[in-house]
Amino acid sequence: MKIAITGKGGVGKTTLAGTLARLMARDGMDVLAIDADPDMNLASALGIENPPQPLTEYKELIDERAGGPDGMFKLNPKVDDVVERFGVVGPDGVRMLVMGTVERGGSGCMCPASSFLRALLRHVVFKESSVVIMDMEAGIEHLGRGTTRGIDLMVVVVEPGARSLETAERIKRLGTELGIGTFAAVVNKVREEDIGVVESRLDELGIPVLGVLPYDISLVKADLEGRAPVEVGGLVVEAIKGIKGKLR
Repeated sequence: MKIAITGKGGVGKTTLAGTLARLMARDGMDVLAIDADPDMNLASALGIENPPQPLTEYKELIDERAGGPDGMFKLNPKVDDVVERFGVVGPDGVRMLVMGTVERGGSGCMCPASSFLRALLRHVVFKESSVVIMDMEAGIEHLGRGTTRGIDLMVVVVEPGARSLETAERIKRLGTELGIGTFAAVVNKVREEDIGVVESRLDELGIPVLGVLPYDISLVKADLEGRAPVEVGGLVVEAIKGIKGKLR
């Protein structure tokens, strides 16, 4: 199963991705969590104190595999050993990779780095693990680059508000153009009286709702203590357990 978790910035993508990865690993699944968000916060949601170095910092490796910055670059560089060499294993046996960011403007041609990251995502999506969970960057930039081709399920995290729902609509449209066939939504930060309105709008977009995450002071506690949400528990973790059950 290959799951990409996306949505507008600040809607709770990383909390969902990290908690879902830990819970699925506790069920005995082989889980690879990929931090594909430039903010790189997934490690804290997984409870990993020392995350791996971002792959884009291995510039010599990228040059070797994808071609030098001043010459031709390879569209399909070798990446089949990257998870074992550059990933880390965290609590509950979750493996983790950090993609890093592709620099722009004055840093020279970064085409090899882009090629390397795209090839890696293709490889892990198709071959590397029984469950791949990708915490994507906010918005729809990744869809324009085609990095989510081959995903089994795209989960859009939404919150009440026009901009969040507009982002969900664009994600659905662009994802469909890329061949992603299955979408679902998780609604976060919503008052009980507003749930019906949000669900109705998502229904119009053809995006079924997997679950609703309630306000939970336990997330604040986890953040203050520097612990993963799954280690603290609470209403949100219980809600994500319900979401996990629908993914089988």
